[in-house]
Amino acid sequence: MTTLVRNAWYVAAWSSEIDDTLRRFTILGDPVLLYRRRDGHVAALEDRCPHRLLPLSKGKRIGDAVQCGYHGLTFGPDGKCTRVPGQDKIPPSAYVDAYPVVEKNDIVWIWMGDPHRADPEKIFDLPQFYEAGWHAHQGDALYLKSNYLNVAENLVDPAHVSFVHPTTLGNSASENVPVHVSTEGPTITAWRWIRDAEPIGFFKAFGGFEGNVDRWHYYHLHAPSIAVIDFGSADAAAQIDEEDRDQGNRIFALHFMTPVNENETIDRWMHLRNTAIETAEASEKIDAMFRIAFGEDKEILEAVHAEEARPLKRRPIRLAIDRGPMVYRKRITEMLERERTDDVSAEPDGSYVYHD
Repeated sequence: MTTLVRNAWYVAAWSSEIDDTLRRFTILGDPVLLYRRRDGHVAALEDRCPHRLLPLSKGKRIGDAVQCGYHGLTFGPDGKCTRVPGQDKIPPSAYVDAYPVVEKNDIVWIWMGDPHRADPEKIFDLPQFYEAGWHAHQGDALYLKSNYLNVAENLVDPAHVSFVHPTTLGNSASENVPVHVSTEGPTITAWRWIRDAEPIGFFKAFGGFEGNVDRWHYYHLHAPSIAVIDFGSADAAAQIDEEDRDQGNRIFALHFMTPVNENETIDRWMHLRNTAIETAEASEKIDAMFRIAFGEDKEILEAVHAEEARPLKRRPIRLAIDRGPMVYRKRITEMLERERTDDVSAEPDGSYVYHD
């Protein structure tokens, strides 16, 4: 049974990755051709000619259309075949799927499910993208040999930070600090504050703190596969309240997890920060530290995925810290179930009268 939710917006690429070149991506197990049209908009087509199945990405551009490199069938950016060399009649089945695409915040979003359900208003956003005093910086596209569910669960799990990232994003001061979890509303959130403690390696290098700090981690998981980690530090002497995090060094680390298939995931990560917003050096420094930390996650997650494929001697255990991941798995199951059925229950039916 699949774990891949189709009716959702996924990050196909950073805007900078797409130009007039024909580029092949694999998203939810499907081959997708992305290229930029002459008007600047991005086209997304099924990357497989319906004739002999050659990827269209191995063909060539004819204006905004794509000509198959095998027998010359030509397809417009809407997926319709416009030419079959050697015959006038174009078969009705000569088409490829065209996927809804929206470009927003220098990110290319794609909808792989029912196109009639693709609502651009539901694309992820943050107010800090537009507010003065914040800087957005795109990082890398991290490839992981892991199912996206494990990757996403790791990003709503503050408890692992002390042990997986002891020199970058965590330290021993947080090992026994309680984690709070909220599953109200559409977003799962896990968070904790570590008061009057030594700064973590990240903020020693970047924040310039010399004494103890108050620091926080807020993990927000948007199903199926977007995570926002709001973390930062402030001088402990300031004793800032939880809602005053902008007074400290505050960073939003964004993770856009795009399943390649059931066993592989691309995690495109970026950050927004409220400090050193004019310096490219700060972006490079943060990228370097993130690469170390996310490399640590990669090693853990790929090892877990490999073990999941092996026979189990006993059922895995669940701990109190797993509340967020357990709710997340349940929501994914519900999303998949909605895709497997056609809900017509809202239509009037006189044979049932409900009293609850």
